[in-house]
Amino acid sequence: MTDPRPIVVGYDGRAGSQAALAEAARLVEELGAATLVVVFSHGVTPLGGEVADLEAAVEERGRAVLQDAVDRVGDGIPVETELRGESSADGLVAVAEERGAQMIVVGSTGEGPIRGILIGSTSYKLLHLSTTPVLVVRAG
Repeated sequence: MTDPRPIVVGYDGRAGSQAALAEAARLVEELGAATLVVVFSHGVTPLGGEVADLEAAVEERGRAVLQDAVDRVGDGIPVETELRGESSADGLVAVAEERGAQMIVVGSTGEGPIRGILIGSTSYKLLHLSTTPVLVVRAG
């Protein structure tokens, strides 16, 4: 059975997100999703006068990371990208809700649950915030 609703994947270029991107691309084909939506979402804390410069640098990095994701997926799978100016978890939840996604795919670097809670693991937050199913993919 196919489900044309898009699959949303969080991507920041690190090993965990590369594994998530590969799995999400595979699932697009297997589940018959209409598109893969790759999201780079970031939140900048507004502390200090250099916030505008920091935001511009992060957005430039985000555009480069999203292009990397598109290049990695290659031809044959429809890919759209989203650059969001909010925390990773909030941005992924928002994109999934806006697009009626069938799932959110994110990577994990294998940090323990305590460390994830303390430092703010995106996958941990998504499991608590999202009404859309979340798939967490471990980096190889």
